[in-house]
Amino acid sequence: MERKKTDEKACNVKLVDKVRPNMPKTSVLYELSDFFKVMGDSTRIQLLWALEESEMCVNDLACLLNMTKSAVSHQLKVLRTAKLVKSTKSGKNVYYSLDDYHVKDILEKALEHIEHTN
Repeated sequence: MERKKTDEKACNVKLVDKVRPNMPKTSVLYELSDFFKVMGDSTRIQLLWALEESEMCVNDLACLLNMTKSAVSHQLKVLRTAKLVKSTKSGKNVYYSLDDYHVKDILEKALEHIEHTN
């Protein structure tokens, strides 16, 4: 996708020239946008928050969030695809946990921001 050319002239050309090289590539910004789309669902945030507390199976997550196993599984698939959660099999059960500490950091920073602005 080609970037749309602006018809505007910069007010501060030096500033624009200084900032431009620090901008991430467009493809990276699209990935970041997709990441926030995944994070923008309240059910998925609830699942991530629960998994921040403990590794859990689908049944326990469904009970905790008062959802069907099917609905939880669907949302976990989205989170797995986005590499926000990982799964491990133990017998007949599959247990889910946050993929890494970055996910916990993002959740905590977001909560800190919300609490700060309220």
